[in-house]
Amino acid sequence: MPASPEAALAHWPTLAGGSVAPLGAGLVNQTFLVTGAAGRHVLQRVSPVFSPAIHDNILAVTERLAQAGMITPRLVPAGDGRPCADLGEGGVWRVMTFVDGVSFDVVGGAAQARAGGELVARFHRAVDGLAHTFVGMRVGAHDIPRHLRRLGDAVEARRGHRLHGTVSALAAEIAAGAATVPALPALPDRVCHGDLKFNNLMFAGPGPAERERALCLIDLDTVGPMALAYELGHAWRSWCNRAGEDAAEARLDLEVFRASLDGYRDGLGRPLGDDEARALLLGVEWMSLELAARFATDALEEAYFGWDSARFPGRGEHNLVRAQGQWSLHRAFVASRTVRAALLGSS
Repeated sequence: MPASPEAALAHWPTLAGGSVAPLGAGLVNQTFLVTGAAGRHVLQRVSPVFSPAIHDNILAVTERLAQAGMITPRLVPAGDGRPCADLGEGGVWRVMTFVDGVSFDVVGGAAQARAGGELVARFHRAVDGLAHTFVGMRVGAHDIPRHLRRLGDAVEARRGHRLHGTVSALAAEIAAGAATVPALPALPDRVCHGDLKFNNLMFAGPGPAERERALCLIDLDTVGPMALAYELGHAWRSWCNRAGEDAAEARLDLEVFRASLDGYRDGLGRPLGDDEARALLLGVEWMSLELAARFATDALEEAYFGWDSARFPGRGEHNLVRAQGQWSLHRAFVASRTVRAALLGSS
């Protein structure tokens, strides 16, 4: 049984006794704000999908970011000096420094998108060439053929599920769509954040000026080598959908795409290569399709993504809406390929 936040916090003696309150609405980790004599900190119960070893990756990346003068949350060692507390059945817990800012589920406009794109590029520049052996990485996180197979297996295995008919039809559409997207160019992996949905960016505040000043990236569980196409593809499938992730019909905003691309180029400080531009053109199509498949799988398995019990009768219903939304977004990205190619300077 998972430990209570208060019981977990006892492993950080300088923070024990602080008040604990839920923070955010993440889909994977459980997050709490701790307020006490030592100030504010973030306490998280880390999802079992992540190995405790990932905290070595977080230490290396955040140290590099700090050296580059970038704002970043930092791990606070537990009382025994380790970067997290592994409580066995009670869960793996960590504490990080609190960054005073706000996050947004949906991009507020082109200026905010541009600031976000520039922040991501500065992150990439800061960690480029980082000499660290990444450990505990989830193998095949973006193995899209595997995700498609898992969806097919779920459709076969869960024939009695209440949502089977709807998910089965959607799965057939997703599989057909996957057969039409061109392959990505072969490029070496680079150190990436790994989960650039928009609410993993922190901004200075909610006001008109503050929300256009990007501070840092949070939720660093997935930092490590990956394809830039998947990194920015995941960002754009999140940022460019003005309907958000919990709507069955996406609303693609190409102005957000353009602005964030301009910001990324500015922050990168160099032109994109031809293969990079081609990868970024197609990466968002692959990533929206991947998320459609993953959400559709969990609509039947009801075992991975969190869900909003106030809005949906079950985890399956929530993830079905998410899957439909990502499939709608995928189709919109495919339809906009020519326009996006012109913005990227790709063919």
